[in-house]
Amino acid sequence: MTSTTEEIVEAVRLHQATSLQRARVRLGAAAAATRRGASRFRRELRAFRRTRPFWGGLWLALAGIEIVYWTQNPIALVVGGGWGRSAGYVIGGGLVLLGVAAWFTPLYRALFGILGFLLGLGAFVGANLGGFLLGSVLAILGGSMVWGWGEKQPRRPRRGRRAAGS
Repeated sequence: MTSTTEEIVEAVRLHQATSLQRARVRLGAAAAATRRGASRFRRELRAFRRTRPFWGGLWLALAGIEIVYWTQNPIALVVGGGWGRSAGYVIGGGLVLLGVAAWFTPLYRALFGILGFLLGLGAFVGANLGGFLLGSVLAILGGSMVWGWGEKQPRRPRRGRRAAGS
């Protein structure tokens, strides 16, 4: 090989190596941005959960979904069948609505909690024992959690430890 050919081959190898290094740097920056985004999302979700009756609303919504799932009536029968056929959909939909409403309007948490509790009790009679008991138990638990929820105080930044005497 001539010296020009060797120089060209060496230049191509160097270019490929620097391209690979640049790609690694870009991927590292993208991974770091993804980690920062995920960390920010977790922080915002934690702040959302601390200022809302999150778990009680989640249990209410899951209870409603479970009750609707076990109802399993065709919509034609529900529309023409009266309360006996539509109770599962009405109660389940109401529980989902109350759970989501508790997340976004925590001011009315007491009302939503009591209504969720009462709908859970009503599901025993109206909707296949409340989705075979599981939906009613989740609704009673979620309604109680929403009703009894109290907003947590914001965390204060930690400063140095206090002196033992003060």
